Order: sequence, then structure tokens, then C-alpha cells
Amino acid sequence: MKTYRQLRAKLLQDKKTKRAYEDLKPQFAFVRMVIQKRIERGLTQKDLAKRIGTKQSAISRLESGTYNPTLSFIGKVANALNASVAISLKGK
Repeated sequence: MKTYRQLRAKLLQDKKTKRAYEDLKPQFAFVRMVIQKRIERGLTQKDLAKRIGTKQSAISRLESGTYNPTLSFIGKVANALNASVAISLKGK
């Protein structure tokens, strides 16, 4: 059985897969930050959902990367975590 890193390295040899992987990096970086902040504050997904006024399943979808949140929702998550959001566009 291959490790995750070995499998990822093999999959990323394909240019199309690598492009898709690179395109998702910002989304997954955001998800990692949300999970980290939530855990640092000792909150469950249910706790965070209650602070935002949504259901736990919405937080689960966000954290699993299967939900494409609006900027409004991202702002609500940030406020509930006592954090702020900074968005920038960078040249390639």
C-alpha cells in the first residue's frame, strides 16, 4: 500500500490533475484555517453552527470541502470565530 504522499506525487504527474489540485489550494487552505480556529476556541461544529444561525451539517460540508460558501457565509464564520477575513488578488 502506498502512503498518501506517494500517491499524491504519482497523481500530480498528470498535468490536468496537478492543475485541478493547484486550483483547489486556496479553498483547502481556508478550510484548514476554519477547522484550526474552531478547535483553538474549543468549539464543536454544532457550536459554530449555532453562533452563525445555521445547521451543523452546513459546517460539516464547509469543512469537508464539499460546499462553496458565499462571501457572506465566510464573513459569518469569521465573526463567529472572532477572526477577520482578508481577500487579495495576486498576479501569476
